[in-house]
Amino acid sequence: MKLSACTAILIISLVFGTQAHSQTITGAWKGKIGSIRTELKLVKKGDSLMGTSYYYSGKNNYRRYSIKGYFDPETNNVIWWDDVLLEEKGNGAGFSHKEPFLSVADFNCPGENKMLLEGKSSDKNDMDEQTGPVQMEKALGSSFPDEWDYVLDNYFVGANHPDVIDSVAGIAFVQPPVPDGFEGTLTPPIVRTDPSLKSARIPATSPVATPTPQIKTPPAAEQSPVGITDPVKSPESNTKKSPVQSLEQKFAGRTNKLQTVIPVTAEKIELRFYDNAQVDGDSIALFLNGRMLFKNIRLTEQSYTVMLNASDLGDDNELVMVAENLGSIPPNTSFMVAIVGDKRYEARLYANENSSALIRFVKQ
Repeated sequence: MKLSACTAILIISLVFGTQAHSQTITGAWKGKIGSIRTELKLVKKGDSLMGTSYYYSGKNNYRRYSIKGYFDPETNNVIWWDDVLLEEKGNGAGFSHKEPFLSVADFNCPGENKMLLEGKSSDKNDMDEQTGPVQMEKALGSSFPDEWDYVLDNYFVGANHPDVIDSVAGIAFVQPPVPDGFEGTLTPPIVRTDPSLKSARIPATSPVATPTPQIKTPPAAEQSPVGITDPVKSPESNTKKSPVQSLEQKFAGRTNKLQTVIPVTAEKIELRFYDNAQVDGDSIALFLNGRMLFKNIRLTEQSYTVMLNASDLGDDNELVMVAENLGSIPPNTSFMVAIVGDKRYEARLYANENSSALIRFVKQ
């Protein structure tokens, strides 16, 4: 069996300890994403990555995000994305792109003391908006001191414990408001039971659009007697109701907000959708790469299951959950479980009349 240079170095690091500690993905990385100077602090926790990113033109002009991602040690493929904007300093001059990134890269070791992340990036919320190449190199230290430095400096002497990593992540992480913003991927609750699955079926008929009510013009009012005033008409009688939008119009007219990213490492992908918390009549539609897959999905405490084949997907794919209604307790919320091979991923999804929930599936 042939091992890549990085894989071999990772094995050596486990055997020989501190001499190869620097040869891991955990650490500080410097370089560029697109044309923007970038510093990353990546921390491996199981197969997941946590940390922070800085996009800067100087020490006093930068944007800082918390980041999340995944690392596959078998293929050395890395995915990470900007999760929540933590800090913005300066006037933003020198930034050609101010939206959060999603990056896909190869972790490689061309030399004994050289480690690289090389790949490509895109707008986090739009895979079609490519933002340029990823060119990062492992660095000895950071130019931006923060709470993650403790983990990087002590990773092999206890700071790699999941509880320590989670605690450090919570220092700077400010949970985004729900539902406004939808900037972060929240940690979902664990499903207590495994409810029976319902087969995903495309409804035989399309939803019937409700015709727009016609407002009749009232006849001319007769002259009122002196001393008697005309009754005040309700403003609703002169207000036209908005036309009913089709699901395609809702999909096209709403902003997509990334909720999570799922690495595709197996042929079969099983998606289970539940109502999050209280069942209140939420109904959703699912679009894959711009094409409607399913509609009129009623969310309940039992899962609605969708199966996808990796062979039908591209390298990068967008699944969008559109709210058909908001239920009795807005916004429209879903708890999604994704089973990919032997891996399980969970996420809460939020959608309303302005935004739809975006999940990206990236092949590794």
